Amino acid sequence: MSQNLSVATTDLQCKVNNRAHNADEFGFERLVLRRGGRFTITVNFIHREYQPNDDKISFIVQTGVEASGAFEKITFPLSNSLAENSWNAAVVSNVGKQLTLSIYSPSTSKIGHYSLNMVCSTKGQSRIFNLGEFILLFNPWCSADAVFLDTEGKRREYVLNDQGLTYYGTHKHILSSAWNFGQFEHGIVDICLKLLNNSKNYVDNPKEDFSKRNDPVYISRIISAVVNCNDDNGIIMGNWGNDYSNGIAPTKWNGSISILRKWNESGCRPVRYGQCWVFAAVACTVLRCLGIATRNITNFNSAHDKEQDLKIDNFYDEGGKPLNLTKDSMWNYHCWVECWMTRPDLNPGYDGWQVLDPTPQERSGGVFCCGPSPLKAIKNGDVELKYDTPFVFAEVNADCVSWLVYKDGSKRQISVNHHLVGQHISTKAVGSDEREDLTHNYKYAEGSKEERDTFNKADAKLNLPTTSENTMTIKLNASQANPNGKNLETSVVVTNNTSVVKNCRLMLCAQTVFYDGKPIQECGWKDLQSFKLGPQEVKTETFQVLYSDYSKSITEHNQICITSLVIEYDTNEVLVAKKVITLENPRLDIKIIGEPVQYREMVAEICFTNPLPEDLCHGVFYVEGAGLTEEQELQCPVQSIGPGQEVKVRVKFTPQKSGLRKMIVDFDCNLLKDLKGSKNVIIKPCHE
Repeated sequence: MSQNLSVATTDLQCKVNNRAHNADEFGFERLVLRRGGRFTITVNFIHREYQPNDDKISFIVQTGVEASGAFEKITFPLSNSLAENSWNAAVVSNVGKQLTLSIYSPSTSKIGHYSLNMVCSTKGQSRIFNLGEFILLFNPWCSADAVFLDTEGKRREYVLNDQGLTYYGTHKHILSSAWNFGQFEHGIVDICLKLLNNSKNYVDNPKEDFSKRNDPVYISRIISAVVNCNDDNGIIMGNWGNDYSNGIAPTKWNGSISILRKWNESGCRPVRYGQCWVFAAVACTVLRCLGIATRNITNFNSAHDKEQDLKIDNFYDEGGKPLNLTKDSMWNYHCWVECWMTRPDLNPGYDGWQVLDPTPQERSGGVFCCGPSPLKAIKNGDVELKYDTPFVFAEVNADCVSWLVYKDGSKRQISVNHHLVGQHISTKAVGSDEREDLTHNYKYAEGSKEERDTFNKADAKLNLPTTSENTMTIKLNASQANPNGKNLETSVVVTNNTSVVKNCRLMLCAQTVFYDGKPIQECGWKDLQSFKLGPQEVKTETFQVLYSDYSKSITEHNQICITSLVIEYDTNEVLVAKKVITLENPRLDIKIIGEPVQYREMVAEICFTNPLPEDLCHGVFYVEGAGLTEEQELQCPVQSIGPGQEVKVRVKFTPQKSGLRKMIVDFDCNLLKDLKGSKNVIIKPCHE
């Protein structure tokens, strides 16, 4: 009788396979594959070679948790050629005791951790040998995969790029901040897969949830839900107040890596705290890690339409001060993500970019999640399509309606603005740090017939009351650059478009606000009860907001809302104008000292000047960069910094990966919260 075939060793060829599967950024210590492709392994036998006439070899791949019933076990034989519609294996070479095999995974496979076993049968006797484990991800390089993206530059940007930018500020003054996505850092892929088992869907019905682990539409919706912790053991707890004493301020984070690791190491307890750009960026990390092309999006003047009537109402009292009389809100900016996939669950025409919003705002299907909603459906007003298309449509298209509230409680509509919501929808451009404007993907040109037709299609029953045509116009102005630490100068321009005198009252109010538009505290006020405009006259009134007044309540978002109200005494005509101003923090200048080479110690010099008219205390520079720093975060404390004083600190770091990398620096102290700076560094490979 022939001696049984026995496996001595297995070489999973991690280096060759990972590179072939565009997964080399995960490293070569383990096998990471993308579905819909083949991989090669080598098996060494102990006593003798494989004899096809006498030996029968088959394989078992298994994924999931067998004890929960949420698992899949697939058995397939060794053959002479590969097919591309099922799990199968073929001989590449059979030399001596070494057998080289090629194994193919179908493009519809479930993502997750897999074990690979070989069954060797000789004359009726079978033995099972464990050949190892691997991770299987979605494959945007495979044309048969539902996440296929046909442009290599976009795949490199939206799947392989582990660093990027988030946008914030106002639609008139757009700022950017660097973010470390870090999807290839050690252990992150395991955390992202672990996240799936913490969803409410999995906890409620593991078997049903697991059965859909091959569907990117389903997976992306799950990610939208579990990035926030509102309904499950999700990652981040939101906080839109100004007390972060029980956690970390949302602006403190420079990347997703420490957030994901903190969640994992704490036993899946939520990380405190996040706001929209943190939720979006962490979702981007997870989705890119799992193999779904994803990009960060910022929408300026983003509507939160709780009443679902495609209107955002703003109320003002007779003194021109904003009133909090509605559940609706308009965020100065709001962040979400887009992910790329086909939509076989919908009629043809809705493949491509899908909006996914992990910030917990409204429930969808009983949980706090949003999307995936097809971008094409949003643009065309097809709000009946899943998932959550009406909500996203309102975020970029709602009308902004202003009301004057009299002392007796009665209300009068002042104006309707069709164009304010959904401005400069932005993402990082492919292959550069430039901003790409995507507004045209979300809606037709403001004021165009297509734009109004789409709006009316989305809500045919909407019947906004009309307003009489104004005989005056009003406009608020401020300079482009408004440095934090200085008095804020603004002006209001009022124009009389008639040939008669206008006797008016002009009021100006300044309030510090959160980035979601909620007021914090009044920091400036001006009331001109006798404001006369001659025929066709244009009059400008200046308005100054003192640093000493706004510094008491300004948040880390540095935003001040200026509201101007004009009431004409004779006709009771009312005009309102509002402008949100983002104060600019000083730059953090970063200089790299030494030749940037992988595994060679380098120095970064950070320079900062105090812009405030008072001392800064308890300052700390935080430095990190995916592939740049061995530890996730380096800290450099500094002493008190006087007004106008410049400080320089140096930090040593050793790059771990070659290529284009981004160093991110955060400076935090008692009066300036989380100033950001970044520096692109090209690291040479160590063998050069």
